[in-house]
Amino acid sequence: MRLNKFISETGMCSRREADQWIVQGRVTLNGQRAELGSQVGEGDEVRVDKRVVGARKKRPVYICLNKPVGITCTTERHIAGNIIDFVDHPERIFPIGRLDKESEGLILLTNDGDIVNGVLRSEHNHEKEYIVTVDKPLTDTLLGSLAGGVNILDTRTKPCKVGRIDKFTFRIILTQGLNRQIRRMCEAFGYQVRRLQRVRIMHIKLGGLKVGQWRNLSEKELSGLLPVRGHGTPAKGGRTRTPG
Repeated sequence: MRLNKFISETGMCSRREADQWIVQGRVTLNGQRAELGSQVGEGDEVRVDKRVVGARKKRPVYICLNKPVGITCTTERHIAGNIIDFVDHPERIFPIGRLDKESEGLILLTNDGDIVNGVLRSEHNHEKEYIVTVDKPLTDTLLGSLAGGVNILDTRTKPCKVGRIDKFTFRIILTQGLNRQIRRMCEAFGYQVRRLQRVRIMHIKLGGLKVGQWRNLSEKELSGLLPVRGHGTPAKGGRTRTPG
């Protein structure tokens, strides 16, 4: 088994993040610094930050959280306000993608590293929907410009769907996820984002989930999320939890 898959199956992180840890020198295989592409066989010892990890198969966990402002989407436990301590799930989970510390709303977390690329890869054109409030009255010119694409970060954003909600608030549906994309798009036209809330990822909606609460995904939600492959029985959906 490839080393990144071995680590991801412990629920510590995704395969991509495991590769980053390997490059950073945080992973050893049988006492030696591991390399990308290393294979793990029966009886091999893998350590992350000097701690032994195993490939124990865990019951798959798929949850959605209504992330509050101020929580950081990182698995680094030493960072105050990290999302892992906030959720306080009994299994070791990690977020799929990111949502800015200043933003709120829907984010998915799992211990299944195999699904991450399928959700995040831009070529799959998965929709993510946001409600955005800005500091100045909206104009038709602004909304049309946002929808057509904006030059930020040495690239042009993909065309997207934009609709007015009220004088200061609009809805935007993206199929890509550049760093602080919506905030940068608005800043390009002299607007500052006052509130940014993600309300949908693909077919999964925030719905009535309160800020700070999380729930397991339903079977229907999972059927549209998981790739067509064999997988373990996930935790049952429908239960709502408030951290703490």
